[in-house]
Amino acid sequence: MDTEVLTHGARVVPAGDDPLWWRSAVIYQVYVRSFADGNGDGTGDLAGVRAHLGYLKDLGVDAIWFNPWYPSPLADGGYDVRDYRDIDPRFGTLEEAELLIQEALALGIRTIIDVVPNHISDQHPWFQAALAAGPGSPERERFWFHPGKGPNGDEIPTHWVSSFQGETWTRTTNPDGTPGEWYLHMFTPEQPDLNWNHPDVRREHEDILRFWFDRGVAGVRIDSAALLVKDPELPEVGEKQGAGQHPTEDRDELHDVYRSWRAIADSYPGTRVLVGEIWVPDIVRFTNYLRPDEMHTAFNFDFLARPWGAASFRESISSTLEAHAPVGAPSTWVLSNHDVTRPVTRYGREDTAFAFLKKRFGVPTDPELGLHRARAAALLVAALPGSLYIYQGDELGLPEVEDLPLHLIEDPMHFRSGGTDPGRDGCRVPLPWAGDRAPFGFSPDGAETWLPQPEAWAALTVAAQQADPASTLNLYRDALRLRRQLPELGDGPLEWWDDVPGLAGRTGHGADVLAFRRGDRFACLVNTGEDPVALPAGASVLLSSSPLEDGALPGDAAVWLRLRPESHTTNTTPGTPAPRG
Repeated sequence: MDTEVLTHGARVVPAGDDPLWWRSAVIYQVYVRSFADGNGDGTGDLAGVRAHLGYLKDLGVDAIWFNPWYPSPLADGGYDVRDYRDIDPRFGTLEEAELLIQEALALGIRTIIDVVPNHISDQHPWFQAALAAGPGSPERERFWFHPGKGPNGDEIPTHWVSSFQGETWTRTTNPDGTPGEWYLHMFTPEQPDLNWNHPDVRREHEDILRFWFDRGVAGVRIDSAALLVKDPELPEVGEKQGAGQHPTEDRDELHDVYRSWRAIADSYPGTRVLVGEIWVPDIVRFTNYLRPDEMHTAFNFDFLARPWGAASFRESISSTLEAHAPVGAPSTWVLSNHDVTRPVTRYGREDTAFAFLKKRFGVPTDPELGLHRARAAALLVAALPGSLYIYQGDELGLPEVEDLPLHLIEDPMHFRSGGTDPGRDGCRVPLPWAGDRAPFGFSPDGAETWLPQPEAWAALTVAAQQADPASTLNLYRDALRLRRQLPELGDGPLEWWDDVPGLAGRTGHGADVLAFRRGDRFACLVNTGEDPVALPAGASVLLSSSPLEDGALPGDAAVWLRLRPESHTTNTTPGTPAPRG
């Protein structure tokens, strides 16, 4: 099966033997609970995914990234893993996962799984054994158990702040009922942090990688990849100064972990990729994780968080490409994921940037404006060099669901904020597939989905959009088809087009039109302003996010152009150097 050749559009795509597939791949994120329900219980599952693999093939994706599908109490949507070598029975079985991996590969679609190495579930056998064994035991050395401060140990060991807000230590209770040691959890108390200074922890995760690589997965997405290693002296934040000295983030010891993981990945046939979730603001330290013997790629959250605007986008794109160039890694581009507000809603707000701490109930949005901008942004990122990630439902133009009943919200970010943060469930509502009423084909008629779907989604179902040539779904399909057919797109260089004929003063630094060229004949223009802009003479339109107005590109819209050879003057930004193996 690894050598099977399948045809997608105009290009012949090897299903398993292209060593550089990851450099230009389009990767579709599947949040299993909300993709499709195959057994009728209102929760998405692997049977639902298998039934819709044809949809993903027709969309034009190269790989699927699955959020955690392992057994979990779901204290944090599956990121509290109880067993890495099985599938949560709500989603299916290990045998079904193995079949899915092979069925997808037969369609030319690889599988990437999620691992969560910073922590495990408090129901994991390791942590249960640590609680039972007591202070000073070898079982507790795999975690961060520590006596409290103060005369009675009543004070927390550090004042580190949780990624979900609040304190990061919870006190245990001894068998005789007296207060015991504290344990560290950078997320929720149900997610105790592992001690990555312990050899058992390192060996276990190396074995987990081998377990899934043996089953044919093509890559691993690494959750919270910059948080694993902690300073054993437990200093407060700021006590130690200098790069790599933060007690819980981006410590230099992490790179040894990922070098070991890369060696394992490289020992398998084909290219098995490591993809990091790395929230590191320093772009140089960010790209340190992408050196040739560490990760292949990492999520580019800088672009995702940027406000709508040509200047902001250009700054992010330029800095990203320039930082990636010295390490030879391709950039990644993503507009959203299972943690952030959907683009249709975010881009319709007065403040179009994204930051977790700013999320609040009742923030107004203009959905029509947001949709125009989200469609334009989709063309922008699809034209940029490197790999592209699409979160399920973005190809349908789904908005954030912001009126979920409070009693149905499950996200711990909501509860740990004291109820001020609406949480992330609004971007995790089950997808609408067909029909004019809920559950819109996600589940059989009459089933109650785990989160309710808005009535207005009847117009946004896959079936409704397939029949509409101007739909967001068909825009994505057309963009991915062209991206696959045009040799200029995917990995490679980008050149800013600062002197577009007829657009004097509208392009370049500080202007409201973003313009760049890929190769000699392809250009992308994004008009983030309000006034239409004329297209360069002689250029033909390949695809536009909105209808042209008397031949001009309207505001909040993007267009892909085929150029005449002489119709450009460029300002070069470093692209990606020669590909790494």
